[in-house]
Amino acid sequence: MCDYSLHLVANRPAKIEDKLVTTKFHNSITRGFAAVGQPNVAVCLLPGTEIAFDENVECEPSFGIGILSNKKIGQRLARFRQVNMDNPVAHHDALEFPDGQVVLVTRLCDGQRATVLQLPAGTRAATAEVAVVESQPHEPLHSI
Repeated sequence: MCDYSLHLVANRPAKIEDKLVTTKFHNSITRGFAAVGQPNVAVCLLPGTEIAFDENVECEPSFGIGILSNKKIGQRLARFRQVNMDNPVAHHDALEFPDGQVVLVTRLCDGQRATVLQLPAGTRAATAEVAVVESQPHEPLHSI
């Protein structure tokens, strides 16, 4: 999913092994993920998607932005989830880390690189099913 404030940004769903970078998008008030080499296209993650960052994650401090130094999460693995779903104008996209910390994606510092490790189980099954159907020969359509 892509946060509400990214709806006016070109986007596509995440795929396994996508190389991502945290990005502040033009015409948006939020940060999200873009594919490396495609800075103007948001890559939307589904809840349950697992990603691995190249380095330990850093985010802006909750309060005192610009005054305090960035917060070091001390983690490289995360699972995408959505929070604040009862509030339509709040940011929903978040990462949950193995130690239980939950950080809004919009608070991540720009330029951090990550790789999509795994999509949610239902998504993988649906993707595999489509691939099998697409690889099978198709019969021509006949009109009656």
